[in-house]
Amino acid sequence: MNKRRVVVTGMGAITPLGNDVSCFWENLVAGKSAGGTITRFDPKDIPCKIACEVKGFEPSLYMTPREVSKNDLFVQYAAAAAKMATDDAEINFSKLDTTRAGVIVGSGIGGIGTFETQEKRFLERGAHRVSPFFITMMIADMASGYLAIRYGLKGPNYSTTSACASGAHAILDSVLLIRSGMADVMLTGGTEAPIVPISLAGFSANRAVSFKNDEPESASRPFDATRDGFVMGEGAGVLVLEEMEHALNRGAKIHAEIVGVGASADAYHITAPPENGEGAALAMQNTLKDAEIPPEEIQFINAHATSTPTGDIAEVNAVKTVFGKQAYDIFVTANKSEMGHLLGAAGAVEAIATIMSLKTGIIPPTINIKQPDPKCDLNFVPDKAIKTELAYAVSNSFGFGGHNISLVFKKMQ
Repeated sequence: MNKRRVVVTGMGAITPLGNDVSCFWENLVAGKSAGGTITRFDPKDIPCKIACEVKGFEPSLYMTPREVSKNDLFVQYAAAAAKMATDDAEINFSKLDTTRAGVIVGSGIGGIGTFETQEKRFLERGAHRVSPFFITMMIADMASGYLAIRYGLKGPNYSTTSACASGAHAILDSVLLIRSGMADVMLTGGTEAPIVPISLAGFSANRAVSFKNDEPESASRPFDATRDGFVMGEGAGVLVLEEMEHALNRGAKIHAEIVGVGASADAYHITAPPENGEGAALAMQNTLKDAEIPPEEIQFINAHATSTPTGDIAEVNAVKTVFGKQAYDIFVTANKSEMGHLLGAAGAVEAIATIMSLKTGIIPPTINIKQPDPKCDLNFVPDKAIKTELAYAVSNSFGFGGHNISLVFKKMQ
């Protein structure tokens, strides 16, 4: 039996490089950096003082004032991205069977800003001053819950939490639900709002972030010999996925097809991957098998590439394991060199960037490679975007805990 085909009909994004897909894509292609000294709070007592912040976001454009007050920033970002995605898809849920439309939006740490604020209120003012909305603002599934309520979607609804793979994990699950026949339409992606003192302090303590405070625009430098950690970002990416016949029957435009999904676990360490990239390689092998295409069909990989010393080497070794000598002919780019690491939202936003590459034939650059690491010797599209014909592309996402997700997208002819 032929498996049901899954296509992308809508995309929306809130990112440090722009608050819609068009602006995000334009700045990504131009090689701009969103890195800067943190402006949202004074980071003077925290070793890492830099981040890639979303600028100029107005939640009131997407939610009522009451909704804004009752929802953490990570839900606000998701609401905005979902509004853009559904508008882009030109989808009217009132005309569809909403029992067959669902929502999966991943988040690595949910409402950590709310948690920090409410704990401080509890310690300083007592239990009776804790907000009645504290729990619902904090829990990571609330982005999915809010969107289901907003659009009246009664199909499968939950959140994926697999650290930095959460957004890609949500896409993978949504694809499988549509293929299984349980849903025809899914709103899916990832959202994160982690730029708060306690979060930054925690990542500083485990030395996952960069401490290049005097060089915020170039601190995120995947594959560079002097990389020392990621630069924290924030935002959301939401996609509308549909079963292909469902999309065609309603006359929807199709951005791309998702032909392969793959997952694996490192089963190795809570934060570091094995240097040989075994888990990442297995995820890519699984997604190629699912897509039923040989490795030779892949011309482009949107790498996870966080700018950590061990992670970048592991991913390079994984690519070499899967693609052999062909690895040196594949274009590999790192969006995080420009927008920072959006944690649970990264996989979804990078999926959108991958789709835009297929649609336009443009591969955004990896910036900030000044001293190439000899162990990272693939074609990373340094400094300037390139134009080329693409048919298939891989997008990788890996997370603390050893979670690995790999997706294969196909250009629509």
